[in-house]
Amino acid sequence: MNNILSIYKKELRGFFYSPVAYIVIVVFLAISGWFFTSNLFVIGLVSMRGAFDIIPFILLFFIPAITMRTFSEEKKSGTIELLLTKPITDMEIVLGKFLATLVFTALTLAPTLIYVLSLTLLGPVDIGTIFTAYLGILFTCAVYISIGLFASSLTENQVVAFIITFIIIFVLFILNKILIFLPSSLASLLEYLSTDYHYTSFARGVVDTRSVIYFLSGITVFLLLTRTSLEKRKW
Repeated sequence: MNNILSIYKKELRGFFYSPVAYIVIVVFLAISGWFFTSNLFVIGLVSMRGAFDIIPFILLFFIPAITMRTFSEEKKSGTIELLLTKPITDMEIVLGKFLATLVFTALTLAPTLIYVLSLTLLGPVDIGTIFTAYLGILFTCAVYISIGLFASSLTENQVVAFIITFIIIFVLFILNKILIFLPSSLASLLEYLSTDYHYTSFARGVVDTRSVIYFLSGITVFLLLTRTSLEKRKW
């Protein structure tokens, strides 16, 4: 546990030392804020729907941007070899980086709570639905982060890591939107594999056990794949 915490603290500090992280945060908040205020002031809709609808799209670019350096940068600089020779397991490294990236993402989302506070001053809001929507966002982020770590572990080129991550999460995101073009026998399976399908369930205020299992399974699978990718140096 101490090893995981050490990696976690090192990685989290690294995010705040990078100017790219601040740029990504500002862009994320600017886009989500624009959609929130547009719904509020232009349409007159006292709801978080605008922000919750656009955030899944922003994550398609946000998550690859913050995960592309996790392993790629260390591979390119050679520090990964030094890290892997220390008395620490590959899984501890993966978990430490995963937790740091997830916390950084949560901190990025935190300022959007101002939107919720603004709505409570304007009228009654469904806090329960808002809470489950945020929970769905965090689950979605966690799956995407695990995919990003896996992609970053495959290459020392950050741009390549970004592209691989984007392609995988875009495919998972878009699956439930192309069902009409696919055989009906595959529709239910592909719908279940779609991250947006499960996020939408949370956004409606429904905490479905199947969705929780889906997210936890996806996180586990890609974290294990990342560990396997690191272990290939021993083969």
